[in-house]
Amino acid sequence: MEGLAKLKPAFKDCGSTTASNTSSGAAAVLLAWRSKAEELGLPILGVLRSCAVVGVSPDVMGIGPAYAIPAALEKAGLTVNDMDIFEINEAIVSQGAVYCVEKLGIPPEKMNPLGGAVALGLTGAQQVISCEAAPHGVAYGVVSMCVGTGMGAAAVFEYPGN
Repeated sequence: MEGLAKLKPAFKDCGSTTASNTSSGAAAVLLAWRSKAEELGLPILGVLRSCAVVGVSPDVMGIGPAYAIPAALEKAGLTVNDMDIFEINEAIVSQGAVYCVEKLGIPPEKMNPLGGAVALGLTGAQQVISCEAAPHGVAYGVVSMCVGTGMGAAAVFEYPGN
């Protein structure tokens, strides 16, 4: 605890964001055209169906996914009810994830079932992997996160092998 308390804030001298309380995980996801993946003999684990980035008032940090998720779902021709899993990054503002669950009517059992960013230090790439690795036969998943200054991003994936 003493060592963590000595860490300097990352952005402002009086700030509270340090290397000890932000996402620390790392991962990579290879996105490729299906034809190229097949040519290289790579397995197709998931298909990116749509994505969306939205802007909301920067006064309320963390609510961007509540607006990005419906935009991405609409592009994919799907609804909240079609989704098997929601990976919503709540690394810095967990109350934003709670807001998203309530606003969109996401069943709690479908929200970060393997543990979220607060528990696991997930990055966006790790969220994609969590959707694919979920043990309960995920066909569709949403990966979403809030972004600084009032933005939200979401992507809809299909996992045809699950």
